Amino acid sequence: MRIGIPRESRTRETRVAATPTTVPDLVALGYQVLVEAGAGERAGFPDDAYAGAGVEVADPEKVWDCDVVLKVHPPDEDEVARLRPGSVLVGLLDPAHRPDLLQALADRGVTALSLDAVPRISRAQSLDVLSSMANIGGYRAVIEAAHEFGRLFTGQVTAAGHIAPARVFVIGAGVAGLSAIGTATSLGAVVRAYDVRPEVGEQVESMGARFVRAEGVGDTQRADGYARELTAEEQQRVRELYARECADADIVITTALIPGRPAPRLITAEMVAAMRPGSIVVDMAAANGGNCELTRPDEVHTTDNGVKIIGYTDLPSRLPAQASQLYGTNLVNLLRLLTPDRDGTPRLDPQDEVQRAITVVHEGEVWWPPPPVAVSAAPRVAPTPAATEPEVQQPAPRRRASYVAMGLAAVLFGLVASVAPAGFLSHVTVFALAVIVGFYVINNVTHALHTPLMSETNAISGIILVGALLQVGSEDLLVRTLAVLATVVASINIFGGFAVTGRMLKMFRRS
Repeated sequence: MRIGIPRESRTRETRVAATPTTVPDLVALGYQVLVEAGAGERAGFPDDAYAGAGVEVADPEKVWDCDVVLKVHPPDEDEVARLRPGSVLVGLLDPAHRPDLLQALADRGVTALSLDAVPRISRAQSLDVLSSMANIGGYRAVIEAAHEFGRLFTGQVTAAGHIAPARVFVIGAGVAGLSAIGTATSLGAVVRAYDVRPEVGEQVESMGARFVRAEGVGDTQRADGYARELTAEEQQRVRELYARECADADIVITTALIPGRPAPRLITAEMVAAMRPGSIVVDMAAANGGNCELTRPDEVHTTDNGVKIIGYTDLPSRLPAQASQLYGTNLVNLLRLLTPDRDGTPRLDPQDEVQRAITVVHEGEVWWPPPPVAVSAAPRVAPTPAATEPEVQQPAPRRRASYVAMGLAAVLFGLVASVAPAGFLSHVTVFALAVIVGFYVINNVTHALHTPLMSETNAISGIILVGALLQVGSEDLLVRTLAVLATVVASINIFGGFAVTGRMLKMFRRS
């Protein structure tokens, strides 16, 4: 079958559904790929690059007549009329807000797959276009804020005086929020973040930001991984937190979205009025109505008190090359799922929960909304029981047994020490202190640093290995056996530590 890649008709859209890097993967699946002339120009991919990748650069009529059409944005009325009945359309179709488009596609006899309906389950992560675009959007949001802010993000101490770092407040710690946090932190800003899901606080803090909490807001996570709706009292507590943080911030970035619904209003006009002149608000939910009351889609609006509100709806498109590459890779992963035999023929399996979730129109019928998909969510933390008056109780039998065991161990240690060599006590003391220090050091290291901490233990394992090698030639069988065992265990730890370190460093190495 033939896959068509048309030029996006939306004015602000610079992305393309396939790049010269991803089209060979589509060809490898058995498809014949046609790219409309000029489809990749705005993303920096000329027609010659596609021709060099082994695909045909064709006119629009041939592209829209293909069996499978890959797009970024939903098609308009003219583009729907160009689709061939029985063909497959793949793109970001926004099915929750475009029922008229779904009906038009059904009337045309087209099968439509919407990539913004990918369920959030582990095996669908390679198809998750929303996460790919949110990652780029979060980065670009900070860049746009820095441009409008017109001042340094990082603090400096110079001979001419002290420059305070920029203060950034991020609302929402999803993919976009974490990307914005990481970018702002790397630029040297002091970053604070809030999310109604308190369990993401560790992720925020692992990226160098401070996670702020709203007092009186309980567990908000639903079974599908999203947050539940807050009660009126909880909403008031959160609004007070927003007002306090926005007044103290130089830059506020909002990322809150609710699937299938308009964006929640989080920042009121009164909160903006309390911000300092020159402050910036970047509303990443502007396309869905905005998180800020004063947001104007696709505009930079300056309020009466000098606060700039950025309402761009095309943040990923402002980095078109990387955005197109990630989007194209997500599409390749989808076609691999649909073409298991690599014979150039997609086979839709409605029994597959991922394929069923993204199929919004099939053979003249509207299949939206899909049946619910069970999503793995973080385990809920059991609530702390209310404090009660302590009761005086006799030690339980198990507790008494532990006391007896500790007493016997102390007596046994004293007997061993009385007949052991003179250096025994000093060695045991050093060992005990090392265990205590190691426990508290490792226990206070954030989980995000456990991997590099593992590689650091190679030095300790090296000391053990040297000592074991010195004892391998001992005439005592017990000593020799322990030395061989220590050599094997330390070697495994050293090689494993270097392997983990190598994989970690590879993530940050340019190809």
